Parts: sequence; C-alpha cells; structure tokens
Amino acid sequence: MVKVTLPDGTSKHFDRPVTVSEVAQAIGPGLAKVAVAGKVDGRPVDLYHVIDQDVGLTLITGQSEEGLEIIRHSTSHLMAQAVKELFPGAQVTIGPAVENGFYYDFDFERPFTIDDLNSIEQRMMEIVERDEPIARREMSRDEALVLFKDMGEHYKGEIINSIDASQTLSLYAQGDFVDLCRGPHVPRTGYLKAFKLLSVAGAYWRGNAANKQLQRIYGTAWADMKGLKAYLHLLEEAEKRDHRRLGKELDLFSLQESAGGGLVFWHPHGARVRQVIEHYWRETHIQAGYEFLYTPHMANLELWRTSGHVDFYRDSMFSPMHVDEQEYQIRPMNCPFHILIYQSRMHSHRDFPIRWAELGTVYRYEMSGALHGLFRVRGFTQDDAHIFCREEQIEDEITGILDLTLATLGTFGFKEYDIFLSTRPEKSVGSLAIWEKATQALINAIKKHHLDFVEDKGGGAFYGPKIDVKITDCLGRKWQCSTIQLDFNLPERFDITYIGEDGAKHRPIMIHRALMGSLERFFGILLEHYAGRFPLWLAPVQAVVLTITDAHHRWATVVRDRLRAAGLRAEVDLRNEKIGYKIREHTLKKIPWLLVVGDREQEHQAVSPRDAGGKDLGLTPLDTLIERLVLQVRERRV
Repeated sequence: MVKVTLPDGTSKHFDRPVTVSEVAQAIGPGLAKVAVAGKVDGRPVDLYHVIDQDVGLTLITGQSEEGLEIIRHSTSHLMAQAVKELFPGAQVTIGPAVENGFYYDFDFERPFTIDDLNSIEQRMMEIVERDEPIARREMSRDEALVLFKDMGEHYKGEIINSIDASQTLSLYAQGDFVDLCRGPHVPRTGYLKAFKLLSVAGAYWRGNAANKQLQRIYGTAWADMKGLKAYLHLLEEAEKRDHRRLGKELDLFSLQESAGGGLVFWHPHGARVRQVIEHYWRETHIQAGYEFLYTPHMANLELWRTSGHVDFYRDSMFSPMHVDEQEYQIRPMNCPFHILIYQSRMHSHRDFPIRWAELGTVYRYEMSGALHGLFRVRGFTQDDAHIFCREEQIEDEITGILDLTLATLGTFGFKEYDIFLSTRPEKSVGSLAIWEKATQALINAIKKHHLDFVEDKGGGAFYGPKIDVKITDCLGRKWQCSTIQLDFNLPERFDITYIGEDGAKHRPIMIHRALMGSLERFFGILLEHYAGRFPLWLAPVQAVVLTITDAHHRWATVVRDRLRAAGLRAEVDLRNEKIGYKIREHTLKKIPWLLVVGDREQEHQAVSPRDAGGKDLGLTPLDTLIERLVLQVRERRV
C-alpha cells in the first residue's frame, strides 16, 4: 500500500506503485489536465516519476510560477530540437528558462535570420503536433561524455568535463534530440502549445568575452494562448513606450556613438525634466536634514586600493590615467570621497547623525553588447547619500530613509513596491551582534511602514545587510531603484572614528542609500511609464499657445508671458498654419495643455484650453487657467 499525502493534509492510498500523473488523475481530471510536474517530499519530479513508498506530494500546474518555469525550460529544448532538425551543423550549448521566457545559445556557421526564426518556430509547431514523449534517463559522467562526443556536441562535452566524475547525470530525450538537464520537464511535446520566438542576439560562451561568440535565440512560452497573447500585447505596448524611441521623437536625449558608447547627451527638453527632478530631490533632502556635497570625478588610485575597489570591483572600472608619475582613477563610486570629507576633522558623538547627499556622476565599464539606452550606460549620476550614525541610531535612520524613499517614489507616480531584505552571508565582516542588531533595525523599519518583504537569507553583501525596493510600472514590470545598504567594511578600512560619551574612540555605522538609483535610468523608467506624457509638473513644456490667425499674435504672446511669469514652462506657436495642424503636431509632442486663441479669446482676455486627453474646456479666463495649472504643479499631481 502506498500513501500519498497532499498539501491540505488529506491522503490518497494506492495498492501498487503509481506515477505522479496517476495521482493527479485520481484527484480529478481537471487537475490532471493542467499538471506539468510534481514535488515529492519537496523534490521536483516529472509527471511519470514512480512513487513506490509513502510520500508527500505537491502537484505543479502550468499556471504557477514553478509550472511556467518548467514549460519555458521544456520549450527551450523544443526549440533546440527544431534547430538541430533544420540545421544539423549547429552546436547546442545551454538553454535555461528566464523571466517571461527562455533562450538557447547555438554555435552556427552563419547568423540566424528572421526567416530562420520563422522556420524554427514552424518546425517547433510540427514537433508539438507529433506529440513526442519526453523521457528522462540517467548515466554516469563518463557515459554521458562518450554519448555527446559521438554526437559531435563539443560544448556539452566541456560542460560534462567540469562535473565531478562520481556524479550521476540526467538526460532528457525527445525524438532524436537528447540534452543534458536536471529537469523536470513536461511529459510530451504536445503540452507545449503557447510559444513565440522573439529575437536573436550575440552571447559569449560562458559569458566570457575571451570565448567564442554564440547566437542566442530568445522566446517566450506560457501555459495557454490567453497568457501568450496577453504577454505579446504587453511587448507591443512596451515597444510603443521604448524610451530610446521616445527620447528621439521628443528630442529629450541622445547617445552619440562618435563620443563613445554608453554616454548620455541631455537635450534642452530632457535637461528641463532632469532639472525638475533634481530640484525636487534637493528640496526634499533639505527638509529631511541632509547637507549636500560636491566631490571630484577622479582620485589617486591609492584611494581605490584603500576602499577595496581595486581588488573587488576592478572589472567595472576604467583603466587608470597616468598624471605626474601617479595613477589616477575616474570614479566608479562616490562613497570614498564622502569618507575623506568625514576624515577631514574629528567628530563627537554629538555630531550624529551626519547625512550627506550628492548627485554624483560615476563611470563604470560595461561591455558594448550590454549597453542599452539609458538603462545600461557607462556614465551616470547617482542620487547618492551616506549617513554616519551611532549603533543606537540605526533604526531611526533606516525609518527616515524609508519615509523619504516611499514619498519620493510616490510623488513620481509609483505606488506599488516589492521590498527585499538581504541578510548576513556565510563570509562577512563585523561582529554577529552588530549584524543581528542592524538586521532587526531594517526589519523594524519595514514593519513600521506596514510593508511586506521577502527575506533573502544569506544574500547580503559581506559588509552589511540591505533593503532593496522594486517599483511596479503601469505595464506591471518590476524595476530595481532604491537601495539602503549598511556598511561595516569601509569605516574599518578607512579607520574612521568618533569620540564617544566615554571619551574613547568608537567606530561609526555607515549607511549607503540611493532613492532613484541613477537619474538616467530613472528618467528612462519615467519616460516609459508615462509613454512620454509626463505629468504637468514634470513636463518639459507645460503649455503651448496656438494662434488661429496672425491677428492673434499679440494676445498669444501676452498669454505665454503671463504663464511664464507664473512659473510655468510655456511656448507660443505663431506659425501661419491651420489650427487643426498645430493641434495635431503638438499633441504628438505630448504637450499637456494646448491653449487656442482667436477673436473671442482675445476679446475676453481668455483662452480655449485642450487638456492631455484632448478635451476642449471652452472659453476660460486666463487668470482662472493659470491658477488651476499652478495648483497642479505645486501639488505635483500625477
């Protein structure tokens, strides 16, 4: 008799060994239809895994996160099978599931084309129609090595060679295709009916630029066509909102290849938005008790040796410059500079907390293939701050930082957050007592804000625990922006101290924090979140006055000047064009307010406003409109 205990505590009894699939069928045909795998005593297994003793069983359905990952991994194998059938000379490497999809890397004699992707996708559908069984088998490492060598799969051989010889390996076969894989997988290719190949890109073998460049085919896969169609619609909407396209269309910024990759040029309208963001940032930091610093863009390389960046961060740093027989390093971080300012005089326990903030531009090396618009650049400005405090002040400071973080993100229109807490790893600096005290302070601060959080046990940096805040945009995408990081390492490396109440020297606690992360990346997120239609308070041009004929130029100019005098960013369009043409053109420029002036408006010292939604508000006294717009800007409505 085999007893299978289910998650709700109920159990099923069988008088013989059964497969996971048979258990699902015994529970109900509906569950059996959507199950893709199972977990036996917490261990993921295939549906055809045989249960021959008493166990606990959880069925994994295709709609769950675990189930989707299995579907996507299985679809990557399906794609590799299709590639091998169409292009037998292609070498397969690795093909994992990733967020919202999968990829597989291939070594092939020529680049894959869009036509190739269409052919591969068509062959995948044919394999699905064949409904081939997907079978797991196990063998020794040496047996697997011989198998893949005979198949001519050299990359698989390299992977197997890196595995301990005593290990037993699992392989999955479907048709003539065999792949090295832990699994689990869906039981038949017929389970995979909702997928789409998306793109092809270059990728270095094992992520090392010194190795051969492979071709990576990306795709997405879902449990059903409804999920696939929804995701493809999301991709279409994301494409419309692509900040690179909007940045060019709205003349906000550019990336000039002649100047070098990953360097951002802010155009006048983009610079206006950045100035508004910076003004808000400075205003709120003054209110929160911060003082501002300005520090150099480079320093002697010895500073970066002291900080440890030369040892631990060298791959992300540009090469040093030689000046006066010394090496100077363009800065990848701001923190060592703030520590030097701290060291410039002795501090007392009465000085704390010290809160210093800087919009500091840093420079980090990124491989050219990793650069991506404003999201991945080589030069960017961090909204950086460092707090120096005593141990007993940690919780209050973290609470204050969270207050400022959530207020800032909310002001820009982000109300949904995911909070992640990373705790002490196995190897760390600082005493266990201070780690526990600091971690509890982070937890208490999160709970004071009534926020849920995910704990990444052991996932913190070696020098202190941290909080990461991810925001959710209007398309449901998650963006890492805010970080609050305690640091027990740099105060030690730089030997910074303060004089305590007991007259002795003590080590301060250092907190690194950024609210928006980098201004460039945050601007790109805002641009996509609002699809270029910034809220009034952020818009580079808040209103444009449009004349119907030349006879209205004087009043239109007066309207613009009155708007500017009220602090609004206004322009006037005096061109001899039809009013409908002007309205369409400025609507495409995503101007929040269009103010039409003609004979009636001039006579009554008024305007006829059209809002961002195209609604015509009719004849409106100019003073009334100005009062309304100024209030919207002052309240920073989104």
